[in-house]
Amino acid sequence: MQNLISFHRIEICKFITPFKILKNNKTKNHTNLIVCKMSSGNVVQAPRSVAKTILARAASEGGGDAVVRRSIGGFELKRFDPFLLLDDGSSETGNAGFPDHPHRGFETVSYVLQGAWKHEDFGGHKGNLEAGDLQWMTAGRGIVHSEIGDPSKGKSRGLQLWVNLSSQNKMIEPRYQELKSRDIPEAEKDGVKVRVIAGEAFGIKSQIYTMTPTMYLDFTMAPGSHLEQPIPPSWNAFVYVIEGEGVFANETSSPAKPYTLLLLGSGGDCLLAWNKSSNVTKFVLVAGQPLNEPVVQHGPFVMNTEEEIEKTFSDYFSYTNGFEKARSWKSENARGFVH
Repeated sequence: MQNLISFHRIEICKFITPFKILKNNKTKNHTNLIVCKMSSGNVVQAPRSVAKTILARAASEGGGDAVVRRSIGGFELKRFDPFLLLDDGSSETGNAGFPDHPHRGFETVSYVLQGAWKHEDFGGHKGNLEAGDLQWMTAGRGIVHSEIGDPSKGKSRGLQLWVNLSSQNKMIEPRYQELKSRDIPEAEKDGVKVRVIAGEAFGIKSQIYTMTPTMYLDFTMAPGSHLEQPIPPSWNAFVYVIEGEGVFANETSSPAKPYTLLLLGSGGDCLLAWNKSSNVTKFVLVAGQPLNEPVVQHGPFVMNTEEEIEKTFSDYFSYTNGFEKARSWKSENARGFVH
C-alpha cells in the first residue's frame, strides 16, 4: 500500500491553426453578432466564451525548493479531456527536481520558461532543457526517468502538460520529440508574437507530431494589441496566463492575471484576446481533441480500467512488459541531487 501511495505524487514540470489580428475598428463594439474569420477569409462561428477560471495556487512539491501551481489535475479541475495535468513549476535557486519515477499511458510536454533542467531515462536518453526549449515525451507502455534542476542556471520556471493517449496508443513504444528554442517556429504581426509549439499558426507549422491531436501556442502581446485565434470547434481549449494581464473572450471582461487558467466554452470557433495594459501579456493557448474514453489514474499511471492499472503496477514491480530496464537503473542526475 505504501508503494501505491507513493505513486499518487504527480511530478512538477520542467518543465492549428493560423490566427488573424483584428483591426481596431472591428472590435470596439463587439456583440454576439461578431464572427471570427479564418485567414482564408471564410467566416466561422462566434468567439468562445470563458466557462470557468481557476487561479493556480502555490504548493511545495518534489525535492529542493520546488513550487508548483497546478491548474489541471487538482481539486478544482481533475482533468479536461484530453488533458490530465497542467503544472507551472518554479524554483528560486534552480535546486529542485524529481528523482527516478515511472509513467505509462500518456505524454508529458515540458516547456522551459527560465533556467534549465536535466533529463535522463532508463533507456539511455539524456539531455538538458534550457529556457525556450521543448520536450514532448510519449511514455506509452512505460518510462522511468528523472527531472533535476540545474542550479548553475539560477532561478527556473516552466510548464508541464500531460496529454492523455487513446486506448489504442497507451502501450506504444516510448519516444521523444525535442526542440531547442531556436527551432520552435515563430511569427509576429501587429504587436502579437506566436511560438508554435504544436499545430499551426500564422502560416507556420510545428514539426511536433501529436498522437492525440493537440494545438499548443505561446503568445506574447504588446500593449494595445489584440488578436483572433481560430480553434477547431470540437476541441476542448484553455488559456493559461504566464505574465502580465489579458482580456479574453469579451472586451469588457476583467483582465486575467498570471497563474490564471481560463477554460473556454464550447460552441465557438475562435478566441478573442486584448492587451489593454501598459506591459506585455504572455499566455499559452492549448486545445485538444477529446478522447471520450474512461480514465483511471493512479499517480503517474493512466489507463482505461482498474484492471489495467493493477496490471501496470504488477509490470512495474516485476520489471516486465516495458519496465525491464528499471531493474538495475539509477539516474546519474538524481545521485547528485541535494534535497
